[in-house]
Order: sequence, then C-alpha cells, then structure tokens
Amino acid sequence: MRVAHFTGLRKLEISDEPEPKLDRPDGVLLRIDRVGVCGSDVHYYVGGRIGDQQLAYPATLGHECSGTVMEVGPAVTGLKPEMRVAVDPAIVCGQCDQCRAGRPNTCRNLQFMGCPGEAPGAVAEYRVLPAENCFPIPDSVSLEQAVLVEPLSVGLHAVRVGQIRPPARIAVLGAGPIGLSILLCAKVDAACTVYLTDLLDERLEVARQCGADWMGSAKAEGVTAAVAECEPQGLDLVFECSGDPACIDQAQQLLAPGGTLVLVGIPREPRVSFDLHVMRRAELTFRNVRRQTGCVAPIVRLIAEGRINTAPLLTHRFPLDRISEAFELVDGYREGVIKAVVDLSGAK
Repeated sequence: MRVAHFTGLRKLEISDEPEPKLDRPDGVLLRIDRVGVCGSDVHYYVGGRIGDQQLAYPATLGHECSGTVMEVGPAVTGLKPEMRVAVDPAIVCGQCDQCRAGRPNTCRNLQFMGCPGEAPGAVAEYRVLPAENCFPIPDSVSLEQAVLVEPLSVGLHAVRVGQIRPPARIAVLGAGPIGLSILLCAKVDAACTVYLTDLLDERLEVARQCGADWMGSAKAEGVTAAVAECEPQGLDLVFECSGDPACIDQAQQLLAPGGTLVLVGIPREPRVSFDLHVMRRAELTFRNVRRQTGCVAPIVRLIAEGRINTAPLLTHRFPLDRISEAFELVDGYREGVIKAVVDLSGAK
C-alpha cells in the first residue's frame, strides 16, 4: 500500500509498505478514502514540531479522515464491510483516571493518529483502528464531508466548553477551518450574535456564508474599537482560533467583565504572555480546548440533517501524488483555501 511520510522540513515522500493485518478482536481494517490537511499537520510540515512533540523522520502524518470498512474483528458489532465511516483519530485507553472521569480527550495513554510517537498517520491506503473510533455515515453524507467531522467536532467541543448562554455576544478570532467550525456549531447550538475577524478577506466572505453577523479585517486598525462600538459593554465569550499571541491580547480587550476567553488555536511558539492586570481587574476566565470528547456522533447527525452546511469549507481537492501541493497551498493560505482534501482511493 502507498503511505505518505514527512522526510524533512517541507519534504513529503510516498512509499510502499505492507498492508496492515487485522490483529485485534475489537478492530477494523479500514481503507482510507479521504484525508484533510489540518493546520497542525502544517506545523509539522514547516517546523517539524508542535511544542515538545518533535518529529523523528520518516514520520507518518494526517488525522482528519474518512474511509470504508474492509474487515471487522470477531468482537465488533454495529460495523460491517463496505460501511463508510468518519474517524475519531484519538485512540484512548478507557482505563486511566481521565477516561474514567469522562475526559478521554486528556487520556494519559492517548494515541493520536499522526502524532510523534503515537498512532500511525492517516495518509495511508489502509489502517487498523479500534471499532469505537469508526462512526458510520449515512448515504446523504459524502466522504469529503466526513473528513470535516473531526474539525467540526473540535468546534462543537469548544462551544460546549464556552457554555454559550443565549442571547450571547461572542467573537471568533480567526476564520480558518476551526474558527469556521466554531461559528457553525455556535449558530446551531444557541441564539447568539457572532463577531468574526481574520487577516484574509476571502475568509471573511466564507464566514458570512457560515452565518457570522459581523466580519472585520484583523489587519485594520481599530478593529477592536469597531466591535466595541457595536457592543459597548463588551462580549460574553471570545474564541481565539488563530494561535497568534497578539489575538490573545485583543480578546481580553473585547471581553466584558466576567467574560470567558476560550483558547483553541495552536501558537507556533511554546510560550505566550498575558496582561495579568486586565485579567485580574475584569475577573476574566480562560479556558483551554484539547481536541474533543463525545462530539463525533452529534456532528455526523448535524451534517446528515442539513443543519451544518459544509460546502463553504470544502475548497480544494488533490490526489495522493500531489499531496505536497496541498500542503504548500494550505501553508501559504493561497487560492482562498479553507480545507484541502487528499483523495487516496477515488471512492465515492
């Protein structure tokens, strides 16, 4: 089977490896049909690391994926060959204190697809996964839409962490795939007014299509003042999705006293600073988001019911042999890219 590897900074190579064998009773042999290029994948592509997670080359990659069941283990129920599935890429132990406390997203033994030293990445023609990580999708949901289930589940988890109380006034800073996922999920979850900023004008247009009530360029001077003019008392909730430390400071200025900043974006640098006096005087709450928990099945249902429109997010498609082009496109924010999807199988 063909497998993609990082072999150096900005280097991707496709090689042949033996197909995996189904070696666990609760496992599923999955043909990987589509893989999305995530911002975290691009961090590894460009810098070789995220925080203390350092690649050792060659390294497999990818985690946003969908596929088709080829074979199931004897202990598997609810799945059978030829079923199309969305994939939760976080393989958890189910036994540690975090899993037992209902926090599998912080499982102490978590194996995440494509993370250094953890589970093999998704950009391979076949993978074996636990059955519990595979979620059947109805005929009304395409394989490309199923790729978006993972980022949308992060968006739904972030919205749940933020605990939107209608009629809420919120901001989303950054209109990449995660910021737009939060926007879509917030609009489905509760009555709210959403202010959204981004550096790219084309992404602001996509945000409009996704339901943002107000869009502003993060490049413009006075964008904070422009939001404050609309909301002089401040906002209840801000989701920081860009990973830009400057946006963390901006978020604090936007919040009303007692407001909440939800940190979702991944900074390129391992450390950021906060204005402690602003935090203290306004008694702001900071919350962090670590992937998702319990949100995959609800997102599949929301897409199938047409309550989340994925069309504005699916912008580019590439065959496997052009995966390097996909990464360069996403890294350069070119051609209005939101989500680039790599087609491994040609399956419909």
